Amino acid sequence: MVAVDERGVPDPQDHQRLNRSNWASRVAHHTASTEYGLERYASDPAHISGVVRFDLPRLGDIAGLDVVHLQCHIGTDTLSLARLGGRVTGLDFSPEALDAARRLSRDAGPAVDYVESDVYGAAAVLGTARFDLIYTGVGALNWLPSVRRWAEVVAALLRPRGRLFIREGHPVLWSLADAREDGVVALEYPYFETSGTAFHNTMTYVGHEGEVEQPWVIEFNHGLAEIITAVMDAGLDLIAIEEHDSVPWPALENQMDLLPNGEFRLTDRPERLPHSYTLQARKR
Repeated sequence: MVAVDERGVPDPQDHQRLNRSNWASRVAHHTASTEYGLERYASDPAHISGVVRFDLPRLGDIAGLDVVHLQCHIGTDTLSLARLGGRVTGLDFSPEALDAARRLSRDAGPAVDYVESDVYGAAAVLGTARFDLIYTGVGALNWLPSVRRWAEVVAALLRPRGRLFIREGHPVLWSLADAREDGVVALEYPYFETSGTAFHNTMTYVGHEGEVEQPWVIEFNHGLAEIITAVMDAGLDLIAIEEHDSVPWPALENQMDLLPNGEFRLTDRPERLPHSYTLQARKR
């Protein structure tokens, strides 16, 4: 049961319970979707996700590294990192998603260690200074209320000289209004970190039949400078930052083109919009 105010909007303070229940209701849709394509991992032992494939030129050789994938969901990117030779741990707060991730690892291999925890509790459950690489994929930071707390967890998990690798939807993209009939690309939601914004959506970002059981979520944007500053203040040195003109899902419905690499780009003058970014930092 979702408690709402007089406007019919839930309390952002209830974000963790709402978001966990929403993600639980997405899992069955995602495991069945052609976009995730779980069967390809079992049929082709060399197959890796489109997200990780995009990251490869920047990610480099991770063979033999201790890797943790924060907010791993159903494990397609996590398994892909393991197929690149990393000793990989996946962490997520959804037991339903982790069940799916474990099935995928069991059916397709190689083995991945999956742990249930909220990101802010990751150091407590995984231990400190354990990892050479922290990987975070697209659609992760927008579920966290404090980017500074996240950066402190990242610093705690990494060994000295360990690396953070994150590709994420750009905060400008997260602040855009939903696709409009007139085609205008307009800023509607906060760019900077706030107490959170409630969204009601009965569908997820993949095509599926039926509606999600719990459609409310609370999301949090973080400005690019807020993210960079939080990482540096936590004891990491910025080693790379790159903005991209594509993103791996159709963020603005009917206003984006599907590219040959599986990414999506704004159809009309895409140079107007930073779609996503890659940030890398190394622990001092």
